[in-house]
Amino acid sequence: MSNPIYLAVDVPQLDAAKALAEKVKAHVGGLKLGLEFFCAHGHHGVHELAQVGLPIFLDLKLHDIPNTVAGAMQAIHVLEPAIVTIHASGGRAMMEDAKAAAGEHTKVVAVTMLTSLDENDLARTGVSGSAHDQVMRLAELAETSGLDGIVCSGQEVGAVHKQWKDGYFVVPGLRPGGKATGDQKRVVTPRQARDDGASVLVIGRPISRADDPVMAAREIEATL
Repeated sequence: MSNPIYLAVDVPQLDAAKALAEKVKAHVGGLKLGLEFFCAHGHHGVHELAQVGLPIFLDLKLHDIPNTVAGAMQAIHVLEPAIVTIHASGGRAMMEDAKAAAGEHTKVVAVTMLTSLDENDLARTGVSGSAHDQVMRLAELAETSGLDGIVCSGQEVGAVHKQWKDGYFVVPGLRPGGKATGDQKRVVTPRQARDDGASVLVIGRPISRADDPVMAAREIEATL
């Protein structure tokens, strides 16, 4: 991939989302459409954004019983997404069925631990140990389940890359130097994540909410 940046289209209005994507398409490598966008606009919205001409990453974070997740994967075949997310915590059978049901050219990656969570949040859900340990456990489970890769924060991607040499690693929660972190707790810069082995850099608000999104995208691209 010449440009690893996937723009997180955090704009709920379809026209505004497409206008933003058209504006910055020369400086990003793909578009990430999340749950809010998909619930608001469904297949039609994905088709509209696909007209921009960039690969589509459906960040749906599927998490249910294996049969239901497999059915959901089959239902989005027609959209031909480049990447789809599921939750690693759904277990091995769910991940295996999700990968088996995915389109031939779709990478299935498992979310390990949301970048909005830290170790205190883990403890409240009954998970002991560090965030790093939890990510490494789930990365190993995703690899043995036959997935293409995982989603993890930039703080863990280097260690995961050493463990899983040919994995496909999606890193969200990225913030260029000096930018506000918002609700993200475990963040790094795009360049650091890339140097540590990230395959895809998911960047949203630093571009979408910038006064000049094109300039913001160009400046981030220039650091890589």
